[in-house]
Amino acid sequence: MTAYDRTERVPSPRTGARTGGVPVGGPGGQGGPGSAQRIGPYRLIEEIGEGGMGVVHLALDPRGRAVAIKVLRAHVAHDADARQRLAREVETLSRIRDARVASVIDADVMAPRPYIVTRYVPGPALDEVVEDHGPMEPTQLVRVARGIAEAVRSIHACGVVHRDIKPGNVLIEDGEPVLIDFGIAHLQDDVRHTVGGLVMGTPGYLSPELVEGAAITDATDWWGWAATITYAASGRPPFGRARMDAVLTRVRAGDVDLDGVDPRLVPLLRASLSPDPARRPHADEVLTALEAYAAGRPATVPTPSGGLWDAGRSGAAPAGPGDTQVVEGRSTAVMP
Repeated sequence: MTAYDRTERVPSPRTGARTGGVPVGGPGGQGGPGSAQRIGPYRLIEEIGEGGMGVVHLALDPRGRAVAIKVLRAHVAHDADARQRLAREVETLSRIRDARVASVIDADVMAPRPYIVTRYVPGPALDEVVEDHGPMEPTQLVRVARGIAEAVRSIHACGVVHRDIKPGNVLIEDGEPVLIDFGIAHLQDDVRHTVGGLVMGTPGYLSPELVEGAAITDATDWWGWAATITYAASGRPPFGRARMDAVLTRVRAGDVDLDGVDPRLVPLLRASLSPDPARRPHADEVLTALEAYAAGRPATVPTPSGGLWDAGRSGAAPAGPGDTQVVEGRSTAVMP
């Protein structure tokens, strides 16, 4: 058992320092005397993360069980379209039943302070694990890569695209990955842009189509999966640590840094990080390639044109003849 297999059963902050209980007030019975530490029936324990659209708390449900509750900020609460859109997404996500997904268990998106409740996962985030312990050894890497891939396949089967897969959105619980944060912090298409049009978010983990404002499909999540696994395998951001504009230029070009990645895994990651979504492998191909890697063989995947991806330089064309086949996305909903 490695150090990162030992999940502490204590609150683990996601994006910031632990702050203790945070009073949350508001109209409509959510706040006021005697209820400053509550949202709906949930008692808030401490703030464990925040983003531009909401704050995440560790909370207890009426039976005393730990949950994670995301309370949306006022500018979202006042947007009727955002509420309706969130309601549709919550309805979709509530169908997901996979141990590798911190699925929604409750929500009130029409309350004065809209909130959504998910299963609480006490383990550390993948970026914390790699920062503390270095790149994952092959056995654990396969375990995490396979687990995230199976989680992605599950959510796609429900017609959902996560679109924000990155090391900070993968928690490690008893050595297994759990996918969290299904875009609740990104309710509107323009949230990722400032007034000046600059892309916001984690640049090295935004797919080319997100950067360009192009159509989002299942392939977007396989790109995020590969960027995340590249980091876990090498301990290095897949597109470097340069200025945001330089990183985004590398993302668009497919100029990924795979130094430090096992050469046998490179073909799968390079294919999945193709700037062209139609050239990325789908779920079955990813999982088959991972099985080959686990067995000591190269993780090769076919290209849409019938060849195989090689382990050449970043941005290189795949080995094999023929033209790119455009594959229509299968998902019916895109997490905002």
